[in-house]
Amino acid sequence: MILTISLNNLQSWALERNLFQHKFMLDYIQIPWHFLSAPFFYAFLINYLDIYEKSRKLLKYFITIFIVLCVAQISFVLSYSLGGGTKDELNYVYERYTSIEELISFVGSISVFVYSYYILKGKKKLFTRILTYDNLKWIYNFFRLTLLVYVLWIFALVIKFSLNFTGFIYSYYPLRISTTVIIFILGYQGLRYLRILKERKNIRADIDTASEELISESDQEVKSVTEDNKYETQFLEIDKFIKSEKIYLQPKYTLQNLSGDLNIGSSTLSATINKNAKKSFVDYINEMRVKQAKKFLLDHKYEGYTIASIGLESGFNSKSAFYDVFKKHTGMTPLAFKNNNSEK
Repeated sequence: MILTISLNNLQSWALERNLFQHKFMLDYIQIPWHFLSAPFFYAFLINYLDIYEKSRKLLKYFITIFIVLCVAQISFVLSYSLGGGTKDELNYVYERYTSIEELISFVGSISVFVYSYYILKGKKKLFTRILTYDNLKWIYNFFRLTLLVYVLWIFALVIKFSLNFTGFIYSYYPLRISTTVIIFILGYQGLRYLRILKERKNIRADIDTASEELISESDQEVKSVTEDNKYETQFLEIDKFIKSEKIYLQPKYTLQNLSGDLNIGSSTLSATINKNAKKSFVDYINEMRVKQAKKFLLDHKYEGYTIASIGLESGFNSKSAFYDVFKKHTGMTPLAFKNNNSEK
């Protein structure tokens, strides 16, 4: 998608600068790259959501139509040039032809855009697994930005048709600027989140072993702190449930969720945890997350992994929350902790 938008903008710039004039008939060959941008995004989306096998294979149909459009455009230019028309006549007819072609492209593109949003919003049951790695907010933001691009595209087309295909070039400037912004945003966000997704999948594969070690260590701490406490038995059951079910890895898990899972009143749970762990439920859970994060930060297997991946897989709901909680519990940032301990 980034490539097709870039090529489309580059082609528009080159034509405006008259760089193609009188060279191999390129005055009259404008490849409709915009026709492929939405289908390529659709292909990216279904691959990112890991539902390729259950999706409609739209991309191959759009590529076929794209090739047909290119051949038709070349055939049109050749046949009309041989017809003996003047250059001004050819310019006008060609602009009219490409405008109709662009209108078709717009209809096809926005149809794929709407269908892609329908999949993202209405087919969540098909990609529940990816939602455990990514809340997809960045993709929703991309849809909002792209909607603005379509509005600007409509604006440019309306002016183009209303001016009878002459003097319309300036109406495309806002569209070119917005698509350039999309190139940077999608390029940065896409590559960043693809990397984080890959890292989180690798980290999660090792979560079981790390969790067992955490349970063993924490049990020793609990026994030393809670001896002769009348809430000890109940607390050990709560503690075992949280660790065996890896509750601390769920970013949005609350005391109310725990109350529902164990069928114990939230006030009783809070009191039990406070008396035995000597901390609130939130600090109790976050302490487990920090311990989990420490293990990954010091594991050479994850040497080149992003701090965000480690924090998110340790149960924090954002990179900023990870930094804040980690510093509260250790007195230093995750990066400082990693650097200080890697030097020793």
